[in-house]
Amino acid sequence: MSSTGTPGQNPSEPGPREDGDPARGVRRGHRDKRTPEKKGQPWYIEIPMLVVIALVLVFVFQTFVGRVYQIPSESMEPTLHGCAGCTGDRIFVDKISYRFGDPEPGDVIVFEGPDSWNQGYQSIRSDNPVIRTLQNIGGVIGIVPPDQNDMVKRVIAVGGQTVGGCSPEGGLLVDGQPLEEPYLNEDPSVDRNPLNCAFGPVTVPEGNYWVMGDNRGNSADSRFHMGDEFQGSVPDENVIGKVQAVILPFDRIGSVPSPDIQAG
Repeated sequence: MSSTGTPGQNPSEPGPREDGDPARGVRRGHRDKRTPEKKGQPWYIEIPMLVVIALVLVFVFQTFVGRVYQIPSESMEPTLHGCAGCTGDRIFVDKISYRFGDPEPGDVIVFEGPDSWNQGYQSIRSDNPVIRTLQNIGGVIGIVPPDQNDMVKRVIAVGGQTVGGCSPEGGLLVDGQPLEEPYLNEDPSVDRNPLNCAFGPVTVPEGNYWVMGDNRGNSADSRFHMGDEFQGSVPDENVIGKVQAVILPFDRIGSVPSPDIQAG
């Protein structure tokens, strides 16, 4: 009786499986003991790599997306809380919004003070050269505040507009029209707060912004720098970002509104 298969092989005996070595009959799921096992990176290499990746992510986020600032003074009260010797509000500043548009009247912005605003500013860096170097590195990465005079104010007028002068009720005028300012810390009338509007008028240079604090009686803003090269305004390139929210303390968490103050 004839048989099929390879001569010398029992036809009833199964042949080698496709998932193994025909010569050795290795079954699936069985590791060849001669294959070296892959090992992970040693901890002294893996941990520094994770730290570097984390720092790079922090740098990218704070450079291009946004970062947190602390309010050091009361110039923006009651919108933003700050005072000498206390823990001020922590705010989140968005750096993306103004990549697709410009600051508008009513926005609260953080900006780097022009030269005339920096009189009296003291470096926050240590006198110790080693510590100062570490602080500078931290500033580049974004885990230490930059050593510059960053300030927070509200945009009142933009390039080409004229700001200054008082309405009969004591409101500040922009292009001859009184602003609607529900955020003010105090009565804006001339009798109560003449510094609110008793200046100018000043025409804001193109590409610049006239900024003022919400606490008009205690804010060294554009009104106090009208003699500089920008007539007290802030150049667009000095703008860092838009204040979107208070994130600390917990009892003050919330968004920071940008009302249409020139609606009238």
